Amino acid sequence: MNKPIRTRALTGTALTLAVSVVLTACGGGDGSSGDAEAAKESPGAKAVAVKDPLVATFDGGLYVLDGESLKLARTIELPGFNRVNPAGDEDHVVVSTDAGFRVLNAAEQAFTGIEYEGAKPGHVVRHAGRTVLFTDGTGEVNVFDPADLASGRKPEGRTYASAEAHHGVAIELSNGELLSTLGTEEKRTGALVLDKDNKEIERNENCPGVHGEAAAKGEAVAVGCEDGVLIYKDGEFTKVDAPDDYGRIGNQAGSDASPVLLGDYKTDPDAELERPTRISLIDTRTGKLRLVDLGTSYSFRSLGRGPHGEALVLGTNGTLHVIDPETGKTEKKIPVVGEWQEPLDWQQPRPTLFVRDHTAYVSEPGKRALHAVDIESGEKLRSVTLPKSTNELSGVTAGH
Repeated sequence: MNKPIRTRALTGTALTLAVSVVLTACGGGDGSSGDAEAAKESPGAKAVAVKDPLVATFDGGLYVLDGESLKLARTIELPGFNRVNPAGDEDHVVVSTDAGFRVLNAAEQAFTGIEYEGAKPGHVVRHAGRTVLFTDGTGEVNVFDPADLASGRKPEGRTYASAEAHHGVAIELSNGELLSTLGTEEKRTGALVLDKDNKEIERNENCPGVHGEAAAKGEAVAVGCEDGVLIYKDGEFTKVDAPDDYGRIGNQAGSDASPVLLGDYKTDPDAELERPTRISLIDTRTGKLRLVDLGTSYSFRSLGRGPHGEALVLGTNGTLHVIDPETGKTEKKIPVVGEWQEPLDWQQPRPTLFVRDHTAYVSEPGKRALHAVDIESGEKLRSVTLPKSTNELSGVTAGH
């Protein structure tokens, strides 16, 4: 079924654990599960700080790994379906639990005590030095400077309450404008823009099923629709129509190095799960949309951007496709994992792509593996085997 892929259907009980999770990988050679088994959390054990940490989720907890060696630094027990995103600085990640957003100091492998409580914590967006949290169950938006997390106290930030709770997303621009989606639990229609004082200045409701966001070079921001994308740039909304009556672009990836956005592309509104083979490339300068057939399907956790704006897609053929966003040409195909198929349940594990600098980190749940790949050379830098299969993968991003 074509469910919004980031809807939180979280289960389990949130624990007050003094530990946290972040994922990142690099280096050369192979890791093993020996180090992983030895990195269990023990009461009273003081964590050794991890540089450029990576965090991966598994059924029942989090793994925190060293970003250079991929060595497992700590295992944190945390029941339920949890999700992870970069917080926007060098040390922290945001963990979505059944009770809300929790901030994890991944470098020190400990939860900070900073929480944003609320049902169904949703999208975490980083842009222009601000991090924005959208809580689906309440419609509340929280904006903060990730640098303020270093104090260990909850940052003083901006808040906004949506007219109605819905599965949404928000992003703050460099001029202080806040773009946030419009909708209800039953129907999502578009987006509005608020000034610094939360006064509405723009609105567009020509975006059925609005989902996901991405920012391109020149601070053009797009949200996905069931019939294309809606772009906000220079104070105005522009609709880019899909070539099909139903052409859903629900997941996007942007880059400050490219004016072209990468999106998925689905055309069957009645499919239990559509496994598309085409991606969309949206030029925010011209409003043109290009479809590219990769010859392989992919999932919502397959999209990323390289250090120079390259469009990256992890295919179910096990290959990382490196695409020129200007031409749509596949410049490189890097074999990374074995062939796989996207599961029907969006919460179930599948190979996941996380990109940082020149390195692509790819999980392989079927083999309990995590790989680090150099995007430019195509070399597999390091692999590690973990005690359990992982689901989501993320890490710290600032300073890179």
